[in-house]
Amino acid sequence: MKYLGFILISISLLSCVSAKKYKELLAQQEACNEELAKYKSMALDYEGKYKEFKEKFDVLTKDVEQLKKDTTKLGQDYRNLKAEYDKITEINKALEDKYRTLQSRGARENAVLTAELESKNIELQRKEEELRALEKELKAKQAVLEEREKRVQELEALLQKQKDAIKALKQKVLNALRGFEGKGITVEERNGKIYVSMEAKLLFDSGSTRVDEEGKNVIQQLANVLQEQKDLEIIVEGHTDSDPMKRSSHPKNNWELSVLRATSVVEIMLGSSEMDPKTISAAGRSEFQPIDPNDKAKNRRIEVIIAPNLDELFQMLSSVE
Repeated sequence: MKYLGFILISISLLSCVSAKKYKELLAQQEACNEELAKYKSMALDYEGKYKEFKEKFDVLTKDVEQLKKDTTKLGQDYRNLKAEYDKITEINKALEDKYRTLQSRGARENAVLTAELESKNIELQRKEEELRALEKELKAKQAVLEEREKRVQELEALLQKQKDAIKALKQKVLNALRGFEGKGITVEERNGKIYVSMEAKLLFDSGSTRVDEEGKNVIQQLANVLQEQKDLEIIVEGHTDSDPMKRSSHPKNNWELSVLRATSVVEIMLGSSEMDPKTISAAGRSEFQPIDPNDKAKNRRIEVIIAPNLDELFQMLSSVE
């Protein structure tokens, strides 16, 4: 930043710009830098949210699988204990029959049978308590499993809904821009986002930040589609080639050019539609994200990145933690 300030001061001295004009230029430069830092932070934040959501979703899926295994084991333990319970019940019944048969035999034999019967009754009671505890645990595990499965199904349904919405929106964008085929426009879907890339020659004259009439038509067509959509986050990014700017007036460098071009596109989108300004932002990438090192024309572009709002997904994930 200090180096950039030194360059701006040097240029101001060489071109005899007044102190007031210099301060205005410096303020504009600082505003552009702050705006760039803000959207870099936003991009990192969305990437972090996406990774956090993916990790939580994987952990939740593993928990569901483990609950299924635990429920199966509890069911088997329950059946084994039930078999033992039935067997002891049969033994107890046989002893009771034998006790009644031998009641008339001496007091000693009667005492032995009574002790044996009491022992079996105590064991039977213990088995009944274990059986009830297993039944309670099994029901609790089944309830947890059902709730987790329900949440997973809701998450999967919401993910599928967003995928379908993005797919449908991509088709609407393609239909709206069909009249501009072969003029440097591409529409792609990557990582759950739609990327609308427009070569700079379709929108701007060389080195200019003013959108020409044909470019305005393209932007207006796109804005008319996006204004009908809800729960979207839209970033308009300006990209340049690696050729340095050779001028003393604005834009003085590729950073300024990319930011000002993105801002011009945003202004047209908002001015020609009913899009919510809270859902759209402008950013400049300068020359540092080329798509074709051998074709500078393709690198000079505007990219409109359309992403679904993930707040509902993160709220649902938080509710099952």
